[in-house]
Amino acid sequence: MSTGLTVLLVIIVVFILYVVVIFNSLVSLLNRVKNAFSQINVQLQRRHELIPNLVETAKAYMSHEKETLTAVIEARNQAKAATEAAAAHPENASAIKQLMKAETALTGSLGQFFALSENYPEIKADQTISELMEELTSTENKVSFSRQAYNDAVMNYNTYREQFPNFIVANATNFKAATSFNLASVDYKKPVKVSF
Repeated sequence: MSTGLTVLLVIIVVFILYVVVIFNSLVSLLNRVKNAFSQINVQLQRRHELIPNLVETAKAYMSHEKETLTAVIEARNQAKAATEAAAAHPENASAIKQLMKAETALTGSLGQFFALSENYPEIKADQTISELMEELTSTENKVSFSRQAYNDAVMNYNTYREQFPNFIVANATNFKAATSFNLASVDYKKPVKVSF
């Protein structure tokens, strides 16, 4: 075997190994994105389970606020469906964008619900509602932490995917860019300004 042929074979083997390393790294980073999303999914499912209980308990006090209560349940159902779609394919940017839209709408509906509940002192006094609201707040915090971990995994994956020559392998093997999970800010979450 000639020296030139040996060198060529070594270069081809090194190139193939390099492509395999890039491919395996992409798979590993994408699996981290999927795992991080599964943590969000757990918390969102918990949130979606709490909301109907909260609304059902509040119905006794807010019977004439049926429109708001219905809006919360409808927003919850849409968010739940979007969560299931995103959980099936967390690498799908479109599914994540639909989830962000649905969760933002749900957060807005909950904001209206909480604003209306301020007009009902009986709601604040109800132990069950207090516990549900506390649990919902705790779940919201867990969603926030999970979302941060997911966004970090997405950033690491996208950064690696976009580097040279990784983007060549990524595009050739259909590794698409992942989308961060960010919720639009809702006015009720902003601090209230007090002036004298």
